[in-house]
Amino acid sequence: MAKKDSTIKDTEKMPSFFSKAWAILKDETVHFIIGLIFVIFSVYLLLAFSSFFFTGAADQSILDGGTAQELASTGNGVKNYAGSRGAQLASYLINDCFGISSFFILVFLVAAGLKLMKVRVVRLWKWFIVCALLLVWFSVFFGFVFMNYYQDSFLYLGGLHGYNVSRWLVSQVGVPGVWLILLATAVCFLIYLSSRTIVWLRKLFSLSFLKREKKEADASGKPSEEFDTLGVDKKKGVAEPAPAKPEPEPVLPSEAPVEEEEDDSKEITLDLGNAGKEVKPEHADNADVTMTFETPASDPVPSFREVPEKKEPAFQVEESVEEEYVGTETEPYNPRLDLENYHFPTIDLMKHYEDNGPTIDMEEQNANKDKIVNTLRSFGIEISTIKATVGPTVTLYEITPEQGVRISKIRGLEDDIALSLAALGIRIIAPIPGKGTIGIEVPNSNPKIVSGQSIIGSKKFQESTYELPIALGKTITNEVFMVDLCKMPHVLVAGATGQGKSVGLNAIITSLLYKKHPAELKFVLVDPKKVEFSIYSVIEHHFLAKLPDGGDAIITDVTKVVQTLNSICVEMDTRYDLLKTAHVRNVKEYNEKFINRKLNPEKGHRFMPYIVVVIDEFGDLIMTAGKDVELPIARIAQLARAVGIHMIIATQRPTTNIITGTIKANFPARIAFRVSAMVDSRTILDRPGANQLIGRGDMLFLQGADPVRVQCAFIDTPEVAEITKYISHQQGYPTAFYLPEYVDENAGGEVGDVDMGRLDPLFEDAARLVVIHQQGSTSLIQRKFSIGYNRAGRIMDQLEKVGIVGPTQGSKPRDVLCMDETDLEMRLNNLQ
Repeated sequence: MAKKDSTIKDTEKMPSFFSKAWAILKDETVHFIIGLIFVIFSVYLLLAFSSFFFTGAADQSILDGGTAQELASTGNGVKNYAGSRGAQLASYLINDCFGISSFFILVFLVAAGLKLMKVRVVRLWKWFIVCALLLVWFSVFFGFVFMNYYQDSFLYLGGLHGYNVSRWLVSQVGVPGVWLILLATAVCFLIYLSSRTIVWLRKLFSLSFLKREKKEADASGKPSEEFDTLGVDKKKGVAEPAPAKPEPEPVLPSEAPVEEEEDDSKEITLDLGNAGKEVKPEHADNADVTMTFETPASDPVPSFREVPEKKEPAFQVEESVEEEYVGTETEPYNPRLDLENYHFPTIDLMKHYEDNGPTIDMEEQNANKDKIVNTLRSFGIEISTIKATVGPTVTLYEITPEQGVRISKIRGLEDDIALSLAALGIRIIAPIPGKGTIGIEVPNSNPKIVSGQSIIGSKKFQESTYELPIALGKTITNEVFMVDLCKMPHVLVAGATGQGKSVGLNAIITSLLYKKHPAELKFVLVDPKKVEFSIYSVIEHHFLAKLPDGGDAIITDVTKVVQTLNSICVEMDTRYDLLKTAHVRNVKEYNEKFINRKLNPEKGHRFMPYIVVVIDEFGDLIMTAGKDVELPIARIAQLARAVGIHMIIATQRPTTNIITGTIKANFPARIAFRVSAMVDSRTILDRPGANQLIGRGDMLFLQGADPVRVQCAFIDTPEVAEITKYISHQQGYPTAFYLPEYVDENAGGEVGDVDMGRLDPLFEDAARLVVIHQQGSTSLIQRKFSIGYNRAGRIMDQLEKVGIVGPTQGSKPRDVLCMDETDLEMRLNNLQ
């Protein structure tokens, strides 16, 4: 047993010894010392080589006849500035080896030394090949050229190597053959150094320089082409005046174009009125006069006079280029080429409802009209006219009261009219904006379903040019109601439970899925209930964005919500920095500039997709996280519009402690579904009205002064499932769109509380990974080891405590304090 233990200990000692030796050799300090020795040694050789040219003749007899003891003595008589050892090295390398081309050895030593010292970044293998080829080639060249001078001189310019090789080559291929070999090898070497050598050789073999000289000689004997075009008589050499006929022809047009201008002016005056008929001939005459005055003298005269001043425009053209980046590609950048085979969802994926058109029941309309008129007359209010507009779920009655009737009197009869009509949800609009009438909205007895297919398939939606079009439903006039999320730019959705809030969110998301490519739009979906947005998880690799922690794309954890919102703030700040460097004001201008290849991707510029953050059950988040959620939401709502980040939050608790003043101030667009109390309506819309809705998708949309009543499009869960299934079966990105990593600034104070006695099992592997990549990123550890965000964060805290990485720097990766694996091994050994 003792022998086995001793053998085991020996085997354990051997690899540890070699690993330590290898670690010492890889140490940066050792590299620096070796590089410094190389540089100093090359300087010493340069001194020895230079001195050898002047003192080599005097030292030759001493070096050839002296013994090792004589050369080692102080009175050896060597005159070389580098001493006897320097004289020996110079004599050996120059005379006995490669001649004066041995200087390339010094060049390589200097390059290797600077590389090891990290003074210069060079490709050492390329320098070795170049110096070795030059060393051999020049040795053979000088040995061949000065072959007959070796016996008369102490200095062998090509060295014995060049002398012997050249003699052998002459004996094999002759003197001309040696010249051809040297020429061929030199050309091949120049081609290896630069591909321009081939272009130069082609010009040389095509004798283009001779042809150019001939052309210049021919051109010098001929008159200038400018004089030919201006009418120079070649026989007399006198310039004839240029004919003026061709110029007035385009300047004085025929009557036909004048008639076209008159026709255009008629169209404009028809729109504006009949008062401009007498002015038309004056405008036409003035236009003709300006044409004849500006254009005739422009071309012929300056073309002759401005010929010697062509240098100035060329100089201006060079200035106009400035430093603007122009990509190598001529075609504009197309972000959709990443998924060029992507097909947008089709309309037939949504359910078709046969009876979804508006139907007018005249008996119901007449009965409602009679009841409204009789109720108002019973209170002494006479009506001159009444008009009914039938919508899908509500009919709007526009009444014009007689003169002298106060609007406030009609507004107070809201409950009485509801009582007479025996209907809920009576809403009076007094007066209707832009009209001199008063509106009374009455629910239909047989409401119609506004299908998502009728909204998405409408011409208005399909031909819309909005950046982020949202089709919400239909108005009372049966028009498709659409808004642009970019102009809203954030939406607050509120309403009681079961009144259509989730269906409205589905309508918003579906509208964007039907109009935007995955390269142009990303969603951040927050679902504390865990069931509302789970149906969208299958399109993670197409449209969803998330933190780079390997978690679910649909965010359900409150802590993840806070991290995600702060990460979006980091993304927002990064985008603003890119907009600043690109000198643009919003993401639309930035993307146009990037598509036209005026921004350099190597400087961090990239195509920016729109990011839409959808938060369901905002009230639950406020109750659990409070200010941690409200502050980043307020910051995003205040600043993120210009960089293409928009937010949609929904809540079923429209109370003042949920929808605070900060939220209301930054969400100008609001959607209110039916609520139970007027107080809740005032909280959402700052006015009553939402408490008078009839539910089932009936909503009020407010953006600006007055709300609009809309029947929300009904898009059921099976329809959404079919749409997401259609998208998920297509090619997507390898991963979801990763948001930048966010590390809380306050988390840095917790590093001192890290228990270093319980290191993570992946601690050493993670440390080596960080040092190899020279990137202190938590997301890197997550991806490489397939672990969660929390565990990767603990490992990063342990690495910071040991001193392998530095503290957090906001959105930037941490600094790696270990320069190489040797330093890392020393730190790890100290832990043990």
